[in-house]
Formats: sequence, C-alpha cells, structure tokens
Amino acid sequence: MTVRFAGLELANPVIAASGTFGYGIEFEEIVGLERIGAFVTKGLSREPMAGNQAPRIVQTASGMLNAIGLQNIGVADFVEKKLPELKRYPKAQVIVNVFGYKVEDYVAVIERLNDAAGIAAYELNVSCPNVHEGGMTFGADPGALEFLVAKAKTAATRPLIVKLSPNVTSVTQMARIAALAGADAISLVNTFMAMAIDAETRQPMIRNVTAGLSGPAIKPIALRMVYETAKAVSIPVLGMGGIVTAEDAVEFLLAGATAVQVGTASYADPRAVERLVKGLESWCKSHHVERVASLTGGMTIPWQG
Repeated sequence: MTVRFAGLELANPVIAASGTFGYGIEFEEIVGLERIGAFVTKGLSREPMAGNQAPRIVQTASGMLNAIGLQNIGVADFVEKKLPELKRYPKAQVIVNVFGYKVEDYVAVIERLNDAAGIAAYELNVSCPNVHEGGMTFGADPGALEFLVAKAKTAATRPLIVKLSPNVTSVTQMARIAALAGADAISLVNTFMAMAIDAETRQPMIRNVTAGLSGPAIKPIALRMVYETAKAVSIPVLGMGGIVTAEDAVEFLLAGATAVQVGTASYADPRAVERLVKGLESWCKSHHVERVASLTGGMTIPWQG
C-alpha cells in the first residue's frame, strides 16, 4: 500500500484534504493518524484569520457549498500549540497548507514553518475561491503563479506541493508553469465557483454570495483535469474531488494520480479517510493488485491501439 510521493514515502495513498481535517489533532480520537497516508492542515496564514460570516456552508443535492474564507489560528499558534500535540504520532505525515495575501506572506509562513519539526511537506494554496485577495488571484494569473512558486520553492526546506484552481481556462498550463517554477508536486482540484439561492426569500444562501462547490458533483470534471495534468507534467499529481468510495480513489489513480485527497466525505463520515484506506486495500486484494502504486496512470484505452 506504500507510495512514493515528492520524496516522501506514504503508508498508503489516501490523504485527508485541507480544510476538512482541522489541524489533524482534532481527529485523533476518531481516525488513526498513523494509519492514513497523510493529512493536510487547514490553510495557515501569517496572522490569524476570522474567515467569512455565516451562513457559509450549504448542502446541495450532490455535494456542498462552502465559503469559510480560510479561517485559521495563524502560523505562530499552529507551531506553538497544535504541532507539539502531533508529536504523539511520530509516524503521521503532516502536510501544512500555506496561504497568503501577498508573496511575502507565503514566504513568511514557510520560513516560520521551516524551523519547526514534524512537518513532511508544504501545500501552497493558490486556489481558494472564497477570499477577495491572494489565493485564486495567484492561481489564475500565469505570471503571478510562476513568481510565487519560485519564491516559495527558494524559501522552502521541504517538498512543495502546489494546489491548483479548476476555475481557470487551462489547468494544464498552470500545472506546467508551477512545475517549471520548482513545484515538487501538483494537487488538484480545489472547489468550483458556484452559488445557491433561496427561492422563497430570493436571497443567496451563502453570506459571501458565491462559494466553492465540492463533493460527488465535481468528480467527473476533477477526474478529467487530473488525467490531463498527469500527462502534461512529470512531477507527481495528487487527485481530489468527490472521492467517497474505494472505487472513486482507484479511478483517480488510474487517471494518473500518485495519491488522492479526501475532503467533503469527512463531513458526512468523520472516519471516511480511514475507511477509504481499508476499502482501497480490500479492492486491491480482490483485484489481485500487489502494489497500489502500479495503478497510477494505468487506465487503458483499447480502441487506441
């Protein structure tokens, strides 16, 4: 079940996605932190952020809208209060999601984290659609993305994963830019820009008006983007978007992902990540797959010779 990813060895390819797993320690009595491949923390900024006003989460027919707005405790509190608690789980792979309004904000967060022990990698958040500055501003501008990734890579002492936005004309173009600028891996997709309206009140159901759509509704689009991106770059790809079952995870691996992230499913079932690890292992056994890593890029198209 082990996979190699951006210089890391993961016990399995199932990772808890940023924004859905707190800072990891909150799940210690629910999920075996050392039994999942890794987890990604909430996005950390230079200073604490209060996030957007409620209502900021709405269930949809096939997923969820959220406009949390990157609420977080700030990098200093994470290093001083959350990270020490994670030392109880020395085998847990901790990936820290990093956010900023400006390039120097990202760099400052990374530099603060460089001095902390117990972190495996950084995930550069250039794709959050629910903040008015930073985030998707970088992910949608080729020049800004290249500059940010290059600066972040220079500052980072650990592998750098770049989390891309699907809300762009060409996600493969942005992936190539990130790779050329020094990214060690790509993660995609983040949420799709969407909205919901209450027909009775004629008002938006999210205070922010627009929000990010996640869950099963986005899976077919996310799968296509992962497939195209894996063909476009030589660095590993982390796939995510609507993964609920072991079969969903297998599809992303076959499309070219080295590992997968699970997010919205954890809202319905807080044990979803660990359940998927067991489900994926069972699937591999029943399909006589000796190494889960062999699934990556394994989709066949028989009519193409």
